[in-house]
Amino acid sequence: MMDSFFARALIAGIAIAAMAGPLGCFVVWRRMAYFGDTMAHSGLLGVALALLFNLNPVVGVFAVAAAVSFAMLALEKAPGLSTDSVLGILSHSTLAAGLVLIALTGLARLDLHGLLFGDILAASKTDILITYLGGAGILLILILIWRPLLAGTVSPDIAESESMPTRRVRMIFMLIMALVIALAMKLTGVVLLTSLLIIPAATARRFAPTPELMAVLAAFVGIAAVVGGLYTSLWLDTPSGPSIVLAAAVLFLASLAAGAIRTLPNRHRMEGRDND
Repeated sequence: MMDSFFARALIAGIAIAAMAGPLGCFVVWRRMAYFGDTMAHSGLLGVALALLFNLNPVVGVFAVAAAVSFAMLALEKAPGLSTDSVLGILSHSTLAAGLVLIALTGLARLDLHGLLFGDILAASKTDILITYLGGAGILLILILIWRPLLAGTVSPDIAESESMPTRRVRMIFMLIMALVIALAMKLTGVVLLTSLLIIPAATARRFAPTPELMAVLAAFVGIAAVVGGLYTSLWLDTPSGPSIVLAAAVLFLASLAAGAIRTLPNRHRMEGRDND
């Protein structure tokens, strides 16, 4: 089975969705959708620097994404700067720096389209091994920091009053986000990775009664989007990455429709009471 490029794409995509879904829940809860974009855009600069200094692209992407995380925490303390402003500055600056570096150094080996949109169909056995080992480590760390990270998300003041290391845990969260970007960028690309963080989590949010269940559902929604998108790509001969994102968007729209249908009986009962 592993000898088929399509099977390898499925296996790799499932791993990426499984680790992106739970992390995406915190991105949604903290209203940090733009943070995912910022981290992904920084990946382009990381790849350019890695090729320039003959480093592994995963190392370069992680290093730059981690540096962006530290820069964000530092800039948030600056007076007169909102979080959105900081993220906007870092996102566009790192993306522009990556593009300029590519132009100045003439990195002919750099597949810019592949970095922007990914090529999950090119997943190798090594890519799969790295993704699964890295994903298992990321999920283990997330489980270990789950309680203080969730507490700091729901109520930072209460978490600090209980002496929870909210700032340290937030930094760990940003670092594992950087690792996700580094592991998944080759397969999903800069532009499309953020959607796997946000759309499955936003879909799961409509049905999950607890944060833990939302994280699990987000992973399964992401996996369903990967499987549906890849098979759609196979049948219709469409680009694999955008097909996955479109499948995720369809699932989100279906969740909206299901939610609307579910509220209809309650709405009818309320209208009946009003008429009485």
